[in-house]
Amino acid sequence: MTYERYEAPYLPPWKAKLALYWQLVRGDRPIGWLLLLWPTWWGLWLAAEGLPSLWIVFVFSAGVWLTRSAGCVINDYADRWLDPHVERTKHRPLATGAVRGREALAVFAALMLAAFALVLTLNRLTVYLSAVGVLLAASYPYLKRYTYLPQVYLGLAFGWGIPMAFAAVRGEVPAVAWLLYCANIAWATAYDTWYAMVDRDDDLRMGAKSTAILFGDMDLVAQGVLYALFFAALGLVGQRAGLGLYYWSGLGVALLLVGYEFWIARGRDRDGCFRAFAHNHWVGLVVFAGLALDYALRG
Repeated sequence: MTYERYEAPYLPPWKAKLALYWQLVRGDRPIGWLLLLWPTWWGLWLAAEGLPSLWIVFVFSAGVWLTRSAGCVINDYADRWLDPHVERTKHRPLATGAVRGREALAVFAALMLAAFALVLTLNRLTVYLSAVGVLLAASYPYLKRYTYLPQVYLGLAFGWGIPMAFAAVRGEVPAVAWLLYCANIAWATAYDTWYAMVDRDDDLRMGAKSTAILFGDMDLVAQGVLYALFFAALGLVGQRAGLGLYYWSGLGVALLLVGYEFWIARGRDRDGCFRAFAHNHWVGLVVFAGLALDYALRG
């Protein structure tokens, strides 16, 4: 019996390098972009009480992609001591040495400058708030060395588009915006804890910290508390904003989806916890759908 020999297609050096950069910014993994996009759109639609201007939607949607990509780059740069020893991350370009640290920092700077250029088309308050967003995004990856709460800090960084959205649409950041921001902090902490549960054994071995390690055997109970806080805050948002049936129906569907996450992650295995993490995209989507429909169909 003979076998055909397979040879990988040749790529010019510049194409190979671009492919590595695309992998570095997680261009092939859109789930993180979507988890950042939905709360930003919650903020935009709530601030505008319906569809915002198309330019503002474009700026924030493109900005979400750019800042999420930049966040992935700086995260890998900060974790280049850890990623080669973690099963899930050992093939990332910085972990393998295919991309150098200086290259990664240059990519990070280019992405953040592009995002800042978009923000400069908006009002002054939004520009000021964007500076805080840069600090949050750049400092988040280093927390896992010093604190067990990097997932909470991720919520602070991932939700910063909410106050920025209100600033862009209304020129102010009212109390309901901060309430929505708190809801997102609880949500992001919860879904990123699922993600941390995937890496818990590797993190323990390497001395990294996470909420998954902090919660220990009480992880599912803590997850229940976090999701309860998330839905309670969204309920208060709906009450403050006078939202109606479609919004509350969206929250009901989201609650069922979260219940399914607990079912698939009940064994705490890597695959189940990762599926629970990725499944949060649908939670964010149905919350947005309920919010958008409520404003579109209220007459």
